Amino acid sequence: MIARGKLADPRVQEAIDSSTERLRSHRIDAWNELDDVEGRRARAYEIRMRAVRDIDGNLNRFRSALEARGGHVSVCASAEEANAYVVDVCKRHGAKLLAKSKSMATEEIGLNDALEAAGITSVETDLGEYILQLEGEHPVHIVAPAIEKTKEDVARLFTDVEGVDVPPVLEELTASARRQLRQVFLDADVGVTGANFVVAETGTVVTVTNEGNGRLCASLPRVHIVVTGIERLVERMEDLPHLLSLLGRSATGQRLTSYTHLVTGPRREGEQDGPEELHVIFLENGRRNLIDTKYEEMLACIRCGSCLNVCPVYRKTAGAAYGPVYSGPMGAVLAPLLVGLEQAPSLPHASSLCGACTQACPVKIPLHELLLELRSDLVEERTAPFLERLGFSLWSVAWSTPIGYRISTRLARLGQRWGSRLGPGRVWAGGRDLPALARKRFRDVR
Repeated sequence: MIARGKLADPRVQEAIDSSTERLRSHRIDAWNELDDVEGRRARAYEIRMRAVRDIDGNLNRFRSALEARGGHVSVCASAEEANAYVVDVCKRHGAKLLAKSKSMATEEIGLNDALEAAGITSVETDLGEYILQLEGEHPVHIVAPAIEKTKEDVARLFTDVEGVDVPPVLEELTASARRQLRQVFLDADVGVTGANFVVAETGTVVTVTNEGNGRLCASLPRVHIVVTGIERLVERMEDLPHLLSLLGRSATGQRLTSYTHLVTGPRREGEQDGPEELHVIFLENGRRNLIDTKYEEMLACIRCGSCLNVCPVYRKTAGAAYGPVYSGPMGAVLAPLLVGLEQAPSLPHASSLCGACTQACPVKIPLHELLLELRSDLVEERTAPFLERLGFSLWSVAWSTPIGYRISTRLARLGQRWGSRLGPGRVWAGGRDLPALARKRFRDVR
């Protein structure tokens, strides 16, 4: 139903199409500046998979490095465990206000809801996320969470907050956002961020933003909490520049994003900024189940969003049609793997299997092949509706013999007028003119 609503909304269609096309074209231009693109993608794949295949070793190395510098590390098996850890840290420090940077991992675990239930106010400080928080909605794009919103939508929301008219002019909207968020940074007791990469060798947390809010969340509050998936680990610092050069180009078409912030431990003596206390929470939440399976390559994803910008399905249905967190081709693979295929059986079918997502992926994840594997799993697990399974079973029986094939194709010619209106393919046929079946089959032509 959500997808149908998005398809019927011309404003959403225009916003999604223009924004994703701009991001797609910028990515192409940025990649065209590089030599040996396939070699760079292959190296990125090797770096990511090397880290994924030794997650436990990298976790141990990161823990040793960060704890030696005064930080705290926790590995949480579930969303509930991770939320409880954050709430406990906030309560121990008497925190009432929390400044939060953009993080898909915290969206995944529903951290804002957990904090609200504990009486703690959490404010999103990424502009797109802040807009969606005011609207009561979830992100619809990994890189540009409010990609569906127009400047008129934002002006309406900011006018409601400030109580005075805020015109739909980008400079005025930016000034309004700064007025609303500046005091949050100054008053927040705790800052929460995600992590784009986490370097095991040095115990370093790496965040990449274009607004600088992530740096403020990590520097001004006296407590900094990082929530990140276990798959975001990178073995060595020397691997980081290569991944950063591909992340910026793939996400927004930039050679390097505006702010690349590296945090290695809490504030040390003589330093003027940084938190007094640093906690890094590694989230499992189903990820460990992918290791050593045919789907472990999905853990190599660097969340650049490039697959969303080339996907013909995503560019029409938009992110909300996929669920509250991960969208596009990567979400169509990852979400069912994290929550269980039976909980999201439609997502593997949200693809044309054109392969554009695989071609755009900077770390060479074979997304369209993984989608096919999930479809195969759906068949094996018999999660399709009973009537659908019955129809395909009867079709299989009919076409397993020559006489069955002849009878069924003859009946198809007789019933084709009503089949497109009443049969199982009526929704698909509703927007298409189906070609008429030939009066004679090819084998019958003499």
